[in-house]
Amino acid sequence: MSDGPDFDAGTAGASARREGERRRANRELRIREKHPLTGGMRVALGKAPAHERAWETGAAGEEAVAESLTRRCPGVLALHDRRMPGRQANIDHLAIAPSGVHVIDAKRYKGKIEVLKPLFGKPKLMIAGRNKTRLVEGLTRQVDAVRTTLAEIAPGTPVHGCFCFINPEGLLAASDLPMLRTLSIDDYALLYPRKLAKRLNRPGPLDEAEATRVTQELAARFPAA
Repeated sequence: MSDGPDFDAGTAGASARREGERRRANRELRIREKHPLTGGMRVALGKAPAHERAWETGAAGEEAVAESLTRRCPGVLALHDRRMPGRQANIDHLAIAPSGVHVIDAKRYKGKIEVLKPLFGKPKLMIAGRNKTRLVEGLTRQVDAVRTTLAEIAPGTPVHGCFCFINPEGLLAASDLPMLRTLSIDDYALLYPRKLAKRLNRPGPLDEAEATRVTQELAARFPAA
């Protein structure tokens, strides 16, 4: 398959990178206004705060996942950095594969990734010892939005959600996930890029013409952010 001319595939990480740049520009402006004589030096020598770096880290993660999709999944159409109507959150990637539409949330974290399943209560997504289950709630909202849209434009199309983790340095590696088994939480697989590619390259019910039509419809309903 190849991207047709009738939809905007978007740019991976574009909105996250813009937000990081906006925050950096605002911080530098405040410093220069507060310190007219030494502001430039303070900006040059200062370190960006964690919240600012987080946006740049997120953008780099999305870019890395998009690069992997292009390289490893030539038969899959992809939309990147899509806006969810009525919400501030974006969808990192939509991959339209023969097996259906895959909603992919790209993540870039340091530390061990695990799913805790207590005897009572819901499973928890833990990263570096911290409870990150809220990420699952965010992915669920994205999957629900895509599923609702597909029920109108392509009923019966399978919808899958997953996380794709890359290592903190931005290389297309395994992050800190188990190598010999695939973790999941609420039916969402926790994957690294190579495992994600294997899933997307599986056969399925969508032929090339239908996948292209679905991609064009999704691109219109979830425009580039």
